[in-house]
Amino acid sequence: MTPRPRLLLLLLPLLQPLALLLAIAVPAACAASTLAVSASSASPTVCGVAELSGTVHCAALQGASISNASSGPVAPSAIAFAELSAGRGFVCGLQAGGAALFCWPSTPAPRWGQLRRLYDGPAPLADLAAGADHVAAYDASGSGSGTVLWWRGGGRFPARADGAFRSLVSGDGFSCAVEASAPAAVRCWGPRGGAVQAGLANASAAPCLAAGGDRACAVLASGTALCSGAPAANASAAAPPGDLFGYGLAVGDSHACALRRPYHTAVCWSLGGPTTTLYEPALGISFEFLVAGGNFTCGVASSDFSVYCWSVGAVAAPVPLPRIRPGVCVADDTACRGCGFMPQSQQFCGGSGGICDALCDGSPPLPPAPPPPPPRTPPPSSSRRVSKAWIAFCVVGAAGGFAGLCSIVYCLVFGFCSNKRVHNSVQPNISAAADNNHNHNSGVVGGSPYGSPNGSRARGLFRRQLSRAMTRQRSGPSSFKDAAEEFTFAQLEAATKGFALEARIGEGSFGTVYRGKLSDGREVAIKRGECGPRAHRFQEKESAFRSELAFLSRLHHKHLVALVGYCEENEERLLVYEYMKNGALYDHLHPKASAAPSPVASSWKLRIKILLDASRGIEYLHSYAVPPIIHRDIKSSNILLDGGWMARVSDFGLSLMGPLEPAPSEDDAAAAAWRSRSRSRSQHLTVVKAAGTVGYMDPEYYGLHHLTVKSDVYGFGVVMLESLTGRRAIFKSGEGGSPVSVVDYAVPSIAGGELGKVLDPRAPEPAAHEAEAVELVAYTAVHCVRLEGKDRPAMADVVANLETAFALCEGSAGGGVGVGNSSSSASLSVTSMDRSGALA
Repeated sequence: MTPRPRLLLLLLPLLQPLALLLAIAVPAACAASTLAVSASSASPTVCGVAELSGTVHCAALQGASISNASSGPVAPSAIAFAELSAGRGFVCGLQAGGAALFCWPSTPAPRWGQLRRLYDGPAPLADLAAGADHVAAYDASGSGSGTVLWWRGGGRFPARADGAFRSLVSGDGFSCAVEASAPAAVRCWGPRGGAVQAGLANASAAPCLAAGGDRACAVLASGTALCSGAPAANASAAAPPGDLFGYGLAVGDSHACALRRPYHTAVCWSLGGPTTTLYEPALGISFEFLVAGGNFTCGVASSDFSVYCWSVGAVAAPVPLPRIRPGVCVADDTACRGCGFMPQSQQFCGGSGGICDALCDGSPPLPPAPPPPPPRTPPPSSSRRVSKAWIAFCVVGAAGGFAGLCSIVYCLVFGFCSNKRVHNSVQPNISAAADNNHNHNSGVVGGSPYGSPNGSRARGLFRRQLSRAMTRQRSGPSSFKDAAEEFTFAQLEAATKGFALEARIGEGSFGTVYRGKLSDGREVAIKRGECGPRAHRFQEKESAFRSELAFLSRLHHKHLVALVGYCEENEERLLVYEYMKNGALYDHLHPKASAAPSPVASSWKLRIKILLDASRGIEYLHSYAVPPIIHRDIKSSNILLDGGWMARVSDFGLSLMGPLEPAPSEDDAAAAAWRSRSRSRSQHLTVVKAAGTVGYMDPEYYGLHHLTVKSDVYGFGVVMLESLTGRRAIFKSGEGGSPVSVVDYAVPSIAGGELGKVLDPRAPEPAAHEAEAVELVAYTAVHCVRLEGKDRPAMADVVANLETAFALCEGSAGGGVGVGNSSSSASLSVTSMDRSGALA
C-alpha cells in the first residue's frame, strides 16, 4: 500500500472543516445520532462524537449503576465523524461529509489494526443504522436519493432498496424506514422485517422511528408510543402517557425510553411483559436526545452536553466522556422540518450548516429545582432577640479582632523577618487592555502585560501576597509541584563565576541565560534580567519576570522546563531552571560552522521525537491548564533538550491565560438553562500590541490582534517546517537575496507533492519506514500554518499525528508509540472490506 492513502486517512481531522462544508442536504434523520450504545455482554460501550473536533470517545458501561464506568480515547480519533450507530459488539461511524463508513469493536480503546472501512464513496451516506450484525445507511447522493444500502447481514438483506425514505433504523434481523411520500407508511426489510412492519401498520403518521432488539417503535401524533412485537395482552399497556416527543425515542432489548413534554425529561417503560412498568431515571435533567442498546440507555444533557447513562430500572449517572455534539450537522435548515437550527449550532459544524432543533415546541428545558424554603419558627420574644443580638455581636467582634491580630503578626514575621521565602503563586487574570508589551533582541516584539512598578519592599510584598490570594481563589491551589526556592544574588553570582562570558549559553524573553553550578552541586540555567545601558525599563523587565515565575510555579509536566527558583534583590530579577544539557533545538538545526555534528541532523526519527515531545508540552498548556495558557512565543530556540534528548518547552515571559467561557446570567434560571444550549463563548483575546518572534508569529494575531491557542499552533507549524527543511524561520534565498519565510518556501512544494525538493539536504534520505512518517509531519505542518486560525488543527490532533509518525519510524524496530500495540506501520492502515466480510 502506498503511503499517500494512509496519510489522507490520518489527516482527516485536519480536513474536517472542508468535509463539513460538504454536509449532505437530506431531510433531518430522526434516527441519526452522535451517540451510540453497543450491546455487548462482554463489554457494553457508549461512544460519542466530541462537540467541536468530531473525534470519537468511548466509555465502558460497567454494572447496573454505571458509577464505575471507565473511559479512554478511541483509536480512530484521527478521523472526524458526523454520526454513529452500534450493534452487538461493534460500533460504526460515518466520516464527516459521509464519504466513508468505518466500524470497530466495542471497547473503550480499540487498536488501529481493528478499524475496518466498509465503504469508501463515491456517493455520500447519511442516517447510519446498525443492527445486531448488519449495517444500513441512506445513499444521499443526488442521483441515488432515497436508496437504502446494506453491509454485512450474510445475504439476508437486499443489496439496495430504491425509493424516498427517512428515519432509517435497524434491529435484530430487520431494518425499517418511513416512506417520505404519502401515506408515509413504514417499510421494513430483512428476516424479521415483515412481522415488524405489520406491527407498525398504524404508525403511518409517525415522524420518527426507533429500533432495538426485535422491536421497532414510533411516537404517534397523539404523543403515545406504539411498538411492534408486543403481545396482544400487553398492547394497551405498552403505551405510556400521551405527552412524548416524536424525536428522542430509544428502544433496547426489553425496554423503551422517550422524552416527555414540556421539559424534555426521560421516561422509560418495559416491553414484552404482562404489564408495563413506568419509571423516570433522571429526574430534573433535560436531554437533547436518547439512544439505547441492550439493557442500557444514554442521553446527552441539554445543560452542558454531558452524557448520562442508566440500565433498566436504575438511576441515571454521568459517564466520563467529553461534551458530545448535540445532533448531526446538516447543510441548511430546510432539512429541519420547520424547526430551524439550534442557537449557535454552526460552531459545531465548521461554520457551515447547523444542527436541527428537534425539540422545537417552544418549551424550555427543565429549570433547576429551587432550594426548599427554611422551616417556619415562631417569632422569639423581644428580650431574647436583644440577647441573641448582643451575643452575636460579641462573638463576631472577638473573632474579627483575633483575625486582625494574626494578620499583623504574620506580615511582621513572614514579610520582614524571614531571610528565605517560598514562591508558589499563579498568574492573575489579565485585562487585554493592560497588555503593556516589552521589546527584546533576536527579533522579539511585544511583551507580557504584567506591571509591578518599582516601590518599597513592603509595598511589593503586600501586592504579591494579595495577588497570590486572589488568583488562588480564581484558579485553585497550585501546590501540586514543589515550591520554587528563593536564592540570594550572591549565591547565583557565585554559581556563574560572576556571570562570566564563558558561562553565557543563550538569551530569553527578558534577559541572558547562564550556565551555573549551585553550592550543593546541582547544574542549573540562570536567566538574568538585562542591566546597564541595554536594559529594558524596570517595569517591563519586572512584568516578564512575574509572568514566567507565575506560570512555572504552578505548571508541572515532563515536557515543560522545570523551575528551580528565583531571586529578587533591588532591581535584579533572576530565574533558575534545571539545566538542559543538549541546548536548544535551534542550535542543532542551524549549527555554527565550528560546532560538532549533531545526531539531530542525521536522524529523522530523533527530529520527529523532539517535535512529538514539544507538541505534548503545548497540548498540556492548551488542554489541561484551566484557563488554557497561550505561550505566544513558540519557536525552535524555546524548545530545549535534556541529556536524553527529551524536549521541553521553555520561556513563558510572554504567556497569557486564554479566554474563559462566560457564565449565564442569574436573572432567570429557566432562560439561563435554555441559553446554555447554545454554549456561547469567547473565541479570542484582543491584545493592544502583538508579541512574539518574527517568522513564527500567527498572521491573524499579528494583523488583527486576535489571540487564540491556534496562534501557538501556527508557531509550532513553523518549527515543524524548520525541522524538515533545515531552514530558519526567515532566511535569505541566496547571497544578497531577499528574506524568505520558511512557510512560503516549503508549503507550495509540500502541497504540490514535491516534498523531496525542500527536505534538509544535510539529513540522510528517509528510509522506507521513515518516508511516510516524514510526509505525515509535512502535511500536518501545512495545516498548522494556514492563514486563518479556525482552519488549523488543535494541538491534540497534532499530537495524534506526530505519535503516528513516530510509530511509523519505530516500525522497523518492532514497537509502536502512542497507538496501542502496533508492531509495524502496516498495522496502522485501514483495511477496505467488502459488504459481506467479517466484523473483526
